[in-house]
Amino acid sequence: MKTTKTQNFMLFSLGKLYEIANKKVKNKPLEVFISKKSFIEILMKSGIAKKQERAIYKNLEVLEKKKLIRYKTKELMLTSKGKKLFSTLKKEYDPYVFLCEILKSKGLTSYTKKIQTVLK
Repeated sequence: MKTTKTQNFMLFSLGKLYEIANKKVKNKPLEVFISKKSFIEILMKSGIAKKQERAIYKNLEVLEKKKLIRYKTKELMLTSKGKKLFSTLKKEYDPYVFLCEILKSKGLTSYTKKIQTVLK
């Protein structure tokens, strides 16, 4: 079953969230879990998702039906199939994410001596 861009975005967001959150508790015998409500709240409040809460919930349900994510005892997690797709998406998107982070952190002027500006 092929996934849409929106579903890929949701899966990538969830996978990246877990990756970052679990990195913070890396050396401890802990693992981070998140509920659907909390995940939707993070997407809405951060401005990442431009959709309504109900639309995000529906997309999560579709990902569940495709067996890419699992929601059990208030824990939203990637299945093995979902992890595989996440790693594929990560390989595809990470160069773009890395480029944006580099340009934000150092700025354009640190990579070149002159940047030309033109009056409009």
